Amino acid sequence: MACFLVPAAVAVVMTVCARWIPEKYHIGWLNVMLWSAVGALAVEHFWSGEVVPWFPFLTAMATPGDTSLMLNEMATIGGAMLISTVAIWAVLVLVHGRYAEASKPRAVA
Repeated sequence: MACFLVPAAVAVVMTVCARWIPEKYHIGWLNVMLWSAVGALAVEHFWSGEVVPWFPFLTAMATPGDTSLMLNEMATIGGAMLISTVAIWAVLVLVHGRYAEASKPRAVA
């Protein structure tokens, strides 16, 4: 329903805050991963009719009874997607940091 809104919110915050985060953390990678996931999920939700181009935009918000179900899905599915995306990014940054140091040419004295 609206699970893509959780990674979207984090993607907005990370895009705004990217300039203050050191380059060694490769926040650009995280932003690409988050925005790609949000875009793909938004298209899929639009395709399946869960997101519509008229107010209230999310079909789950049309009835008050579905709103709690939507919030539950955002917390569980959206949270799990966000955590897995950040975990994959963290592993990529750690692996890159380890092997980027090992592949630097060393000065021979």
